[in-house]
Amino acid sequence: MKLTQFLLFCFALLSLTPVLAQKSENQARGTFTNPLPVEFGDPYILHTQGTYYMYGTGSGANKGFVTYSSKDMVNWKQEGQVYFHDNKNGWSDPKTAFGGAYWAPEVYEVKGKYYLFYSAQWKVNPTKEVENFRIGVAVADKPTGPFVDLTDKPLFDPGYPIIDANVFFDTDGKAYLYYSRCCYKHPVESEVADLAREKGWFKEIEESWVYGVELKPDFSGVIGEPVLLLRPPVSLSDKQAEWESRSVTAREVNRRWTEGSVTFKKDGTYYMMYSANHFGGQYYAVGYATAQSPLGPFKKAANNPILQKNTDRGGSVTGTGHNSIAYSPDGKEMFCVYHARTAQTGNKRVVCIDRMEVKDGTIKILGPTTTPQKVPSGVVSGGK
Repeated sequence: MKLTQFLLFCFALLSLTPVLAQKSENQARGTFTNPLPVEFGDPYILHTQGTYYMYGTGSGANKGFVTYSSKDMVNWKQEGQVYFHDNKNGWSDPKTAFGGAYWAPEVYEVKGKYYLFYSAQWKVNPTKEVENFRIGVAVADKPTGPFVDLTDKPLFDPGYPIIDANVFFDTDGKAYLYYSRCCYKHPVESEVADLAREKGWFKEIEESWVYGVELKPDFSGVIGEPVLLLRPPVSLSDKQAEWESRSVTAREVNRRWTEGSVTFKKDGTYYMMYSANHFGGQYYAVGYATAQSPLGPFKKAANNPILQKNTDRGGSVTGTGHNSIAYSPDGKEMFCVYHARTAQTGNKRVVCIDRMEVKDGTIKILGPTTTPQKVPSGVVSGGK
């Protein structure tokens, strides 16, 4: 038995050697290589007091969320679970479909407190909907939690399932919540839907749409009615229709998504990045739109998509989407943080970061990459 255990240990060590060698080599050269050593979806990075904290969907969380910490944004250490569904104000139901659907956590620092926005299945479900997602808000004194829900119910109830909360704090002090209405029971007529019926692919096409609404200052609810900001194209002649409909035209699924949005402001322009196509498929990709006010109207960019699979160009990356943004330690470089799948990682969603540029109203992402890149600017040599 001891000999068998020893041989198994040696085999495991040998299997890790290439990974460890690559990591050591990268550190020696001051580089990093995608994917990062974090396996989850919908990554979001908070930078506070000289440390980065990453939150996401999955990665072993038991009906809640974990976080990872880093000093340089490329070497990460798991800090354990930071949110548990059964806290004193928990409002979700972990026994429902999708394991309770604890998805897309994002954490914001406001006046010394940390606020976690996330999606989950609401336990108030009299009509027994399969997708009964709502958005919750939890608070903690530290980015590592423990986070406790502000109240024993979701942030608000728009009357349909919603996911993928993103909060934008404007320069006038107002805060805005952006979210995605789910495709569930949301069939939409369009020329793409007509094409799907004509070809015999699908009888109907469901869609998810991105909405925005102002938040109350204490995050206890919303102000006014949500505004529709982004949706898939209605006409096939729309230049965005081809890339946003690939999951349908490839007969992958009868849904078109507009989800995973993240909003930021630069030089007076509001940018909303979003993901389209099936989150579990190869065509998941990122586009963006711009506006002159936080609630639009938003106009989609001519150079969409700005992040997509590269297997048709000899690469190994697919399913690039649900991104957030982060800045280097010195604040000089901007990064797109996203999940993807690679030929090596298979169906596992893994986290990648690539540099992005915003200039003259246009976003460009320098990825997806799987070759060595320079570490973010401002990283202290040897720091972790």
